[in-house]
Amino acid sequence: MAYQRIPLTTDPNQTFQCTLAIDGQNKTLSFFLAYNEIATCWTMNITDPATGTMLLASIPLVPGDYPAANILEQYAYLGIGSAYVLSTGNAATEYPDADNLGSEWVLIWSDTP
Repeated sequence: MAYQRIPLTTDPNQTFQCTLAIDGQNKTLSFFLAYNEIATCWTMNITDPATGTMLLASIPLVPGDYPAANILEQYAYLGIGSAYVLSTGNAATEYPDADNLGSEWVLIWSDTP
């Protein structure tokens, strides 16, 4: 099982594609991340770039404790892997805020459970 770090910044309304090794295959996914100032959290949309099909919308990027650490656990049927929001150990906040996504908090991707 390989773990991959998704390249994130604090740029508002980030859109990018990333090819990930998931379940022994390379899969390309399109990401859209936005910071919700009212909820004070980042949200993530995932789209299949080949078809333009929205796979997931408005997934909050908040960390969890085992066994709820995988923010994609309930979407395993999509076969797009697992995702974890993790602190780098220097985080001064309980979850990523507008200023520390990609530096104090990272998004790690892995195989489908």
